[in-house]
Amino acid sequence: MGNSSSAPTPPPPTLKDNEPKGKSTQKVGIKSGKKICCCCPETKEARDACVLSNGEEDADCQRLIELHKECLRGEGFTVK
Repeated sequence: MGNSSSAPTPPPPTLKDNEPKGKSTQKVGIKSGKKICCCCPETKEARDACVLSNGEEDADCQRLIELHKECLRGEGFTVK
């Protein structure tokens, strides 16, 4: 009834030495080796407090947002 002349199933691909292990390849900062969420805690805290109190469009908050972005760029992250 069944024709067993089909080709054997190939083995699953294996990881090479230069490929990352695991599903996530979370980028870390160059200077600190931390994830983006953990870098620049001082500027992050000031930025968050300002935005919560005054809103994102506030001039002081815009300055703090830019300072935080500069800090993250200094860590090696690409931030718009």
